[in-house]
Amino acid sequence: MSALALLQEGITMASDSTATGIIDATKEVSVWDLVIGRDSTTGEISITNLIVMIALFAMSIVSVYIFVERYLSINKAAKDKNDFMPRVKEYLIEGKVDSAIDLCNQTDNPASKMVAKGISRIGKSQQDIMSSIENVGNQEIYKLEKRLDFLRTASGIAPMIGFLGTTLGMVRVFNAMKFETSVELPTISGGIMEAMITTIAGLVVGIIAKVGYNYLQSKVSEVIHEMEGASIEFLDLLNQPGR
Repeated sequence: MSALALLQEGITMASDSTATGIIDATKEVSVWDLVIGRDSTTGEISITNLIVMIALFAMSIVSVYIFVERYLSINKAAKDKNDFMPRVKEYLIEGKVDSAIDLCNQTDNPASKMVAKGISRIGKSQQDIMSSIENVGNQEIYKLEKRLDFLRTASGIAPMIGFLGTTLGMVRVFNAMKFETSVELPTISGGIMEAMITTIAGLVVGIIAKVGYNYLQSKVSEVIHEMEGASIEFLDLLNQPGR
């Protein structure tokens, strides 16, 4: 074989190997493979990675549902009619107790329920009226804050679950490495990336839950402020001279 033929054959082999290397280096792992922890080399699925991702996905669905449900409920309770207390005062001054109670029932928010309970106790001692209003207020606050604890818990535990998945994934990577005589970066980078995806997912779920919890808690505080204002106005009305 001539020198020219040998040179051409060498160039061809080098080109083929370079093309193969480029293909291998640029081979991308799909998002789904990362989610289920599929090994890019062996094609095996990581059961621990899959369980962690399912747990985080379920937690995210529940968190979104609770946020939407609580948002609608709290937003409804936060609707305050500016003329509510003036009309209640007007009815009570005129002695129209039944009309005042009907107005409270029609308004249907935590503040109106507290005032309605106070009206029903008119004639009792001041302490009895205050205790009745406070009991109703506590019940309404409990209803407003129902299931918010889940969001608070999810905001703290979701990142921990994600980190647990990453730790288990790294253990799997290092366990596989101990059987290799030589380890190259491309060999382990895929496994590390698959392990890190659970931490990312956990942080995303945790951030969503934390933001949702803080927002809803601020809305509940607004409603509580309105409840306190209505109860104070009602008690001031009862303490007016001639009442």
